[in-house]
Parts: sequence; C-alpha cells; structure tokens
Amino acid sequence: MPVTGTRFTDRTDAGRRLAARLGPSGGADTVVVALPRGGVPVAAEVARALGAPLDICVIRKLGVPYQPELGMGAIGEDGVRVLNEQVIRLAGVTDDQLAAVERRERTELERRARRYRGDRPPADLRGRTVVVVDDGIATGSTAKAACRIVRARGAARVVLAVPVAPRDWTDRLAEVADELVCVDTPSPFYAIGEFYRDFSQTGDEEVLRLLAEARGDGPAEAAGVDGEVELPAAGVRLAGRLTVPAGARGVVVFAHGSGSGRHSPRNRHVARHLNRAGLGTLLFDLLTEAEEPDRRKVFDVGLLGSRLTAVAGQLGGLPQTRGLPLGLFGASTGAAAALRTAADLGPAVRAVVSRGGRPDLAGPQVLGRVDAPTLLLVGALDPVVIDLNRQARAGLRCASELVVVGHASHLFEEPGTLDRVAELAGDWFLRHLPPAGSP
Repeated sequence: MPVTGTRFTDRTDAGRRLAARLGPSGGADTVVVALPRGGVPVAAEVARALGAPLDICVIRKLGVPYQPELGMGAIGEDGVRVLNEQVIRLAGVTDDQLAAVERRERTELERRARRYRGDRPPADLRGRTVVVVDDGIATGSTAKAACRIVRARGAARVVLAVPVAPRDWTDRLAEVADELVCVDTPSPFYAIGEFYRDFSQTGDEEVLRLLAEARGDGPAEAAGVDGEVELPAAGVRLAGRLTVPAGARGVVVFAHGSGSGRHSPRNRHVARHLNRAGLGTLLFDLLTEAEEPDRRKVFDVGLLGSRLTAVAGQLGGLPQTRGLPLGLFGASTGAAAALRTAADLGPAVRAVVSRGGRPDLAGPQVLGRVDAPTLLLVGALDPVVIDLNRQARAGLRCASELVVVGHASHLFEEPGTLDRVAELAGDWFLRHLPPAGSP
C-alpha cells in the first residue's frame, strides 16, 4: 500500500518542519531533550529554531526476543521502566525472557549515556518547559519513559513533539505530557521509516557532533560549507559539490562509475550519511558534459584516475578542507580510479571504500601499490562482481575487507541495502581517518 502521509526528506527536514509547529512552545526557560539516536538530528533543528539548549535522555526499547523491532516496553535513565503488558501477553514473553532483554539493554543504555554525556551532568530541568523530541512514535513506550524521566527531574511543563505518529498517539501519551505536537498522523501507519525518504541509522559520531555544536564546542566555522565548486584538472574544469560540516573529521572524494556523476542519487545518499557523521564530501564529475557521450572515456581508468588524483591533490590547499585527512569512495569503474589515486598519492589517502566496484580494472601493478585500508562492498545478488572483487583483493597488499551485503543487487536498489552501504562506509572512514592535524 503506498504511503499517503507526509514524506520527510530526512531527520533534518523533519526537525525543521516540527520546529515550525512549535513556535509558541519556545521561551527563555525552554530545554529541548532528544531521544538518541534518531531523535537527536530532529531535536537539533528544534533547539536551533527555539534558541534553546539541547540535552539527551537515553532510552532503550525492550524488543520482543524473536521480533526485536516490536517493542514490549522501554527502560531509561534514573531507573525508569515502562512495560506494554498487552504486547508481552500476546507475544508470550516469559519473565526470564523479559529479564534477559532488560539486562542486555540496561548495559547498552549505560554505555550510551557515558558515551554521549561523558562526565557532564544532565541539564537542570527544574521549573522549566521541556520539549521531548524523537523522530516518530510507534508504540510510544520510549517516549513515555522519556517524559517520566524529565518530569521526575523537575520539569514544570512537558511537551512531547514528533514529526510523525499514529492517529491514536494522543490517547496513549496524554497522561505523561502537558502538550502533544505532531506534524502528521497518517493512516494506515506501519512503521516510522516509511514516512522518511532517508531513514538511515544515526551513528554515535553524528550524535556527539550535534551535541557539541549545540553546546558551542564546535570550531569557528560553525556554519560549515555546502555549495557548487569548479576544479581544474589536466586542462579541463570539472563541476562538483563540496559539503563540509562544522568540525569535520575528514573529507571523502567520490569517484562515480560509468555514466554517472555528482547528481547520482545513490552516491548523494551515501554522502548525506557521511555528512551527518561529521565527514566532508566532494561529489564531482570526472568528465565534462562534452566528454560524457564518449564511451571510451567513460571506461578509461587511466584518464579518470589522473583527474581524480589532480582534484584530490588540490583539497589540501582549499581553506574549507585544509588539514582534513582524505578518503576516497569509488562506485563501479570509479573504484578503479580511486585505487589508482590511492596508489599515486600514497600516504595522503587514508582510506578507500568501493561500492559495487570494479577494482580489478585498476590492474595488478596499481593494486600492489595501494597503502590505504580498503573496504570492498558488493551485493550478494551480484556474483560476477563478487568474484572480480575477490580477485582484486588478492592483489592488494594493504589492510582490506570484502563485505557482501545481503539481498543487494549491483545497484543496491533493494530496501535498506544502500543504508547498509552508507553505514559500513561511514564506520570505515571514521575508523581510519585520523583527527585533523594528526601527522
């Protein structure tokens, strides 16, 4: 059944729309409290619009053991525990099973609270209006737990605000909040993610970055950079889009595959995930408009690699990217170009990721010169390319991994598969790109 409710581009878009609904809720004594992780990007936009401080309330859903996405309750900080007795009864969950799930989630809750907050105490909520924000309501257990926590911490008024929820959400949650605000309550409602075009997982790095920005701990260039650029390469000028979030950990240059360019929806999807994780991205066209119809140039790995090398080599001189460690992301034939650039630039390239790539086209001599840790991502439904990636990996002398993404074809068009690519790529770059300024 097609989705009939509001479709948000991503959590940032949802936060902006939610903030527009919350104008009257703001005030000098307002604090915005987010439910990590997905609620933080939404809440960051709300806090920015209201001019209010941003804090978190760590909650963990208690999922049915054999169906974890179905919530049977939630636990939160300060020992708060909310159970959905109806779900527990209908799912046949025993006391021992419930206890086992709760022990596991309590351990994760404590880890995340330490990770996100460090040694900083929670915001002082006594006598204040607290706007509790998440990316949507499903069963309502986590939102209910969060509202109880902020109330116990002294909130004078609790506003629960979400972009999307089922139509009966007010019946479920009116008892724990003084005001309920929602952009849309569509019907039918099956899952929060169906109302987002991009519902990729929010990572810890993104949560930490947004919290730091809200505290004012980010660098002076807090606004970041996002715009079109033109870069010279071997006598031609190549168009691209450079996005560098505030406090970026590094910059990733995308090498697109045959017949693709900076407007590729798949690479833009991955780039948005990397931006939210605190990484800059440069998506640019390896060929000019006049060259694109020439199929020989589309598959000329030497040409593509030389242009990628020329462009990547300029980033250290740009004020927006100076000092940022460099990563490369290649798709299809662009993977071979990325590996060629990694071989040519040596230690300047700190990590490479290939999506559905043809690293074999780089050739054995180039593969043997690559030093940067390399991640090869291939769809499970793409057996020929899996074999070619295995052969290419055998020629690499650097640290490398080959990950086969389940239920994915060559273009990763199946639901959730491109999100998985984005998560794996983000984790790889964050693992291997050192902090800016490191030797």
